[in-house]
Amino acid sequence: SLKNMHELAMASSIVDAILNTAKKNDAIKVTEAVLEVGDMTMLNPEQLRFMMSILSEDTMLEDAEIIINMIPIEIECESCGFQGESRTDENQDHLMAVARCPECENTQVHVIKGQECNVKTIKIEKEDE
Repeated sequence: SLKNMHELAMASSIVDAILNTAKKNDAIKVTEAVLEVGDMTMLNPEQLRFMMSILSEDTMLEDAEIIINMIPIEIECESCGFQGESRTDENQDHLMAVARCPECENTQVHVIKGQECNVKTIKIEKEDE
């Protein structure tokens, strides 16, 4: 499905980003990676972790602990001025969630948080100097 392709693409770009950073820092192993994933991305953390583990086989990311922090959606409503957390329309057909104002139901909202898909920190091992 399109959703799985989306998740696989995201997992793949995260793995690449971690490995690139690790290589730049002369790592021999990545022991931990902390990700920030916004609810707007519609990514399922378990699914993401599973795909990352497959993609990181035979790399220095293999066996690393993957910590995924989900970031709730925060919006500012252009209609009523509400600012704060919003729930998404749970329509699984969309790759991106639709954010809606919890006060006035408007979808004309400015998303402040919740679209992230970042590697926040990684822990690495280097060869003994």
